[in-house]
Amino acid sequence: MGKINPISHTNFVKKLRKLGFDGPFSGGKHLFMSKGDLDLTIPNTHSNKDIGVGLLSRILKQANIRIDEWNNNK
Repeated sequence: MGKINPISHTNFVKKLRKLGFDGPFSGGKHLFMSKGDLDLTIPNTHSNKDIGVGLLSRILKQANIRIDEWNNNK
């Protein structure tokens, strides 16, 4: 199992798009991205703050994305 690092909101969205997700779409208080039947809630943008490792790992687990798949997606 690989290691994940904090990531900016912009790069996070770009990586999800490369993995086949559409969006982000507005949906109430948070944005979401879709892939098939899965709607993935994503965190809001906060100026100059990255998405931390803990939150990122929970999002990846919810999206059924393996860490090695995430890291190999440039």
